[in-house]
Amino acid sequence: MSGDKVKVAIVGSTGYGGVELIRFLLGHPEVEIVSVISASSAGSPISDGFPHLTDIVVQTLDGVDAEQIAAKADVVFTATPSGVSAKLVPDLLQAGLNVIDLSGDFRLKDGAVYEEWYKHEAPEDNLLEQAVYGLCEINGDEVTRSSGLISNPGCYPTATLLGLIPALSAGWIDPQSIIIDAKSGVSGAGRGTSLMTHYGEINENLKVYKINKHQHIPEIEQSLSAVAGEQVTVTFTTHLVPMTRGIMSTMYASLKGEYTEADLVELYQQYYEGRKFVRVREAGKWPATKEVFGSNYCDIGFAVDPRTKRVTIVSVIDNVVKGAAGQAIQNLNIMMGWDETTGLNLSPVYP
Repeated sequence: MSGDKVKVAIVGSTGYGGVELIRFLLGHPEVEIVSVISASSAGSPISDGFPHLTDIVVQTLDGVDAEQIAAKADVVFTATPSGVSAKLVPDLLQAGLNVIDLSGDFRLKDGAVYEEWYKHEAPEDNLLEQAVYGLCEINGDEVTRSSGLISNPGCYPTATLLGLIPALSAGWIDPQSIIIDAKSGVSGAGRGTSLMTHYGEINENLKVYKINKHQHIPEIEQSLSAVAGEQVTVTFTTHLVPMTRGIMSTMYASLKGEYTEADLVELYQQYYEGRKFVRVREAGKWPATKEVFGSNYCDIGFAVDPRTKRVTIVSVIDNVVKGAAGQAIQNLNIMMGWDETTGLNLSPVYP
C-alpha cells in the first residue's frame, strides 16, 4: 500500500450502496477516496445525481477501466448489480487491486447454483473458490491482507445469519425447522425505478415478493449448512414495506432442549463478545429498525414459547449500512488489521 492512507476507488458510486460508501469513507481516518466511478455517468460531477454531495465530493466520475483504477487505488469497492461484477472483477484482480465486492456474484461457491438463482453466467470456479465470504462477526478470521477478493454478504443474509448462527452452532435449534419472515425498506431494491417501488404502489401498502425464489435463499442455506454440518433448507419469505431503510428478519425454529430467553441472551452475548456491532437485547425486549437506522449495528432479541417449544429470533439492520456499505468497510478494516469499528462509529439516527 502506498502513502500514509489506503487509497480506495468505488465502482458504482451513483447507486445507494456506492453513495453510502462515500458517506462513511469521507470520515475514515485511514482512507482516501481517489476515484468515484460510474459506467453510465462518467465525466459528470457526482453532485449532478446526488446534490447533497455538492462541495463535499468534487471529483468528476471516472469510467470503468481496470488499469486506470489500479494506477490510483490500492483497494476497490464494486457496488454494482449482479452480473456486472462477474465480468469486471477478474480484470481488477489482474491489475493487482484488492477487491471488496458488494454484488451477489461471488457469494455462492457453486457456479451452477448461482446461475439457477441469479440467472447470470457464473464467474470462473477459481474466483468463487478464492472469494472470502465477509460476514465479519462469523468469518472475520478469514479476511486478511492476502484476501484479494472479499464477497460482501447480502442484506437479508446478514440480518438472518447473525440471528441464527449462535443458536445453530450451539445445537439449540433444529436446523430443519427454520422459517424466516423478512421485511425490507425500498432502498434494498436500488435506485432504479420500477412499478414495485413506485410511490403510489408501495405507500400505505405491504407486499410479499419472490416467494420461495429469492436469490438470497442459497446464500443463507450455504452458511447455515456449513455451521450445522448437514444440508439445511429454509422457508424464506420477503416483504417490501413503505420505509426507506431497514430490515427486520423474524426467524422461527424448534428448540432441541429446555431453554429460556435468558439462556439465549447469555449464549448470544458470549458468542458476540467483543464484537461491537452486534447488540443483544435483554430478555423480553425486542429491537426495531429505527434503532439501527443509519448505523452499522445489528440488534437481536428473542422470545421463547414453552407451549410450542419454539423460539422466535428478531434481528434488525440498516440494509444500506450493515447490509452493504458499512459491512464492506468493516471488511476493509479487518483486512488492513485496523480496529473493525474504524470510521463506522456513528450512532443510529433517531428519531
